[in-house]
Amino acid sequence: LIYRPEQVLAAQRKVGMTKDWCRVTIFRLVQVCKSVASKYTRSKVRKKMPPQYAYIMDELLHADTEEKKEEYYTAIIEAIEGTGIGEDFIIALCGVIRQCAINQLHIIGDIFDRGPHADQVLDELMQYTDVDIQWGNHDIHWMGAACGNWCCVASVVRAAINYNNFDLLEDGYGINLRPLSVFAAETYRDDPCLRFQPHQLDDNVYDPIDSALAAKMLKAIAIIQFKLEGQAIARHPEYEMADRDLLSKINYEKGTITLKGKSYPLRDTAFPTVDPKKPLALTPEEEELVRTLARSFTHSPQLCRHIRYLYNNGSLYKIANGNLLYHGCIPMEKDGSFTTVEFYGKKRSGRALLDELETMIREAYYAPEGSKTKENAGDFMWYLWCGKASPIFAKDRMTTFERYFVEDKTTHAERSDPYYAHVEGPDGRAACERILREFGLDPARSRIINGHVPVRLGNGESPVKGGGLLYVIDGGISKAYQSKTGIGGYTLISNSHYLALAEHRPFAELRGSAFGQGPKVQIVERFPHRMKVRDTDTGVRLQRDIDELKQLLAAYRDGELREGP
Repeated sequence: LIYRPEQVLAAQRKVGMTKDWCRVTIFRLVQVCKSVASKYTRSKVRKKMPPQYAYIMDELLHADTEEKKEEYYTAIIEAIEGTGIGEDFIIALCGVIRQCAINQLHIIGDIFDRGPHADQVLDELMQYTDVDIQWGNHDIHWMGAACGNWCCVASVVRAAINYNNFDLLEDGYGINLRPLSVFAAETYRDDPCLRFQPHQLDDNVYDPIDSALAAKMLKAIAIIQFKLEGQAIARHPEYEMADRDLLSKINYEKGTITLKGKSYPLRDTAFPTVDPKKPLALTPEEEELVRTLARSFTHSPQLCRHIRYLYNNGSLYKIANGNLLYHGCIPMEKDGSFTTVEFYGKKRSGRALLDELETMIREAYYAPEGSKTKENAGDFMWYLWCGKASPIFAKDRMTTFERYFVEDKTTHAERSDPYYAHVEGPDGRAACERILREFGLDPARSRIINGHVPVRLGNGESPVKGGGLLYVIDGGISKAYQSKTGIGGYTLISNSHYLALAEHRPFAELRGSAFGQGPKVQIVERFPHRMKVRDTDTGVRLQRDIDELKQLLAAYRDGELREGP
C-alpha cells in the first residue's frame, strides 16, 4: 500500500471499500508514519506534508492517545472518512511515509534515455526535498541540447526516435517534430530506410508515429547528426576525434568506408543530402531544420525547468558521509595511473580533471548567450557524451554510425576505459584505495558508489567490486538492458546499522498486479558501531555551528562582544 497506493486502492475497491477498512488503514499508516518520522524534527516532517493535509496529519502524528485524547484521535479519522477524502488522504499519507523513509536521495546518473518518460521521473524527484544527482552522460546529453548545442540537439532527437520516445519529445517537452517529419518524408520518399527501424520498447500514447515515417525521420536526423559531429571535430582538434569524422571516410562511388585502414562495404548507400566533395555541409533545408529544433529545446518551459533542477542539484561527483559517488569512471591508464587530459591548455587528472570539467559544464549553461565561451562549452557537452577521455562516457568511441551502416560487427566494438579492468581485476582493492585517497578519503571507512555500467547478474557478475570498496548501482533499469542483466536495477540503502543492496524486478513484471513482488534486499556490509548524526556530514556541520555559537557566547560573556543599541 505504501509503495503503490493508487493500485492497491483500486484493487480494494473491486472487493469492497468499507468504512472500517479506511479507518483501520489510516490508523495503521499513522503508526508507520510516526516510526519513520521519529528521527526528524517536527518542522522538517511538516515540510514533507501536502499543505491541504498538513494540519490534520500533524495532529494525528502528535495527538496523545492517552490522557482522554483517544476520542479526539478517533474523531479526526472518522471525519476524514466521513467527508469522503479517505482515499486521497491515504495516498497523501503514503507519500509522506515514503518521503520520511528517505533522508537523502542520491541519483547516480542517467535519468534520461532509460525509459519513455524522463520528464515524469524528474517531476517525481522534484517532489522530494533532499535530492542530489551525479550527472551521467545521458543527462549531459540533454543538458547540452537544452543549452542549444546543435550536435546535442540532433543526437538527442535521434536517440529518442531510435527508442520510439515520441511522447517524451512532443508531449513531455513540446519539441516540434513536424518540420522533421515533413523533411524526412520528402527527402527519403523512395528510401525504405530498412536499417533505421526504431526499437519498439514502449508504445506512444499521445503521439503515435507510423513506423515507416519514423524510420525516415531517424535516418534524416542521423545524417544531420553525423554532419554536425564532423564539423565539431574539425573545430576542436584537441578532442583528438578525427577518426570519428566518418562521412569524410566514405567512398561514395564504390559505396565503401575506410575504418582503421580497412575498407568495408556500406549496407546503405543512399545519401541524398550529402555532397561527396563537402560531406559535412548541411543543405539549406537541414540547417533550417536544426535551427528550428534547437529553438524548440531552448524555449521549452518544462525542459528548462528540469535542466535548471539538474544544474542546481547536480555535479560530476559527490562526497557524502565519507563515500565517493560518481556515474562513470576516473580515467586511468593501463598501468593504473590517472589519465592526464589536456583541454584548452590545461592538463588535469583525477579529482582535478573532474573539477575542471564541471566548470565547463556550468559554462555551457551560465556563460553569456552568443559568447565564444558558451559555444566552446556547448561543444564540450557533446564531447562528454561520447568523447574518449570523458569520465562519464568511459569508452574509446561511440559506434552509432557503424551500427547503422556497417555489417561487420567487429567495427561495432566500444572499448571501456582501463579503469574497469583495474577495479574489477585482482588489483581492484588497490585501485579503489588509490581513487579514494585521490579524493581525500580514508579507504578504511569509505566506499565508491558507481553507476553507468549495467551489472549482468545472469552472467554471474556481482555489483560489489574492488574487494568490497566499490558498489555498482546499475543493473538494467533501462528495458534495453534487461534481457542481458535479468533484473531492473539496484538501489543502495544506507541506514544507521548497515549498507544493503535492493535488487529490483523489471517494472513490467510488477505492473500486472497491485501486490507485485518488492525488491530483494541483501545486507552487504554492517557498520562496526551504530552511525549517529554526529558521524554524518550534517553532524559535522552542526557541530561546527555549535562550536562557533559557543565561541560567540563566550566572547559576549567575557565582554569582547558588546550588546548593540
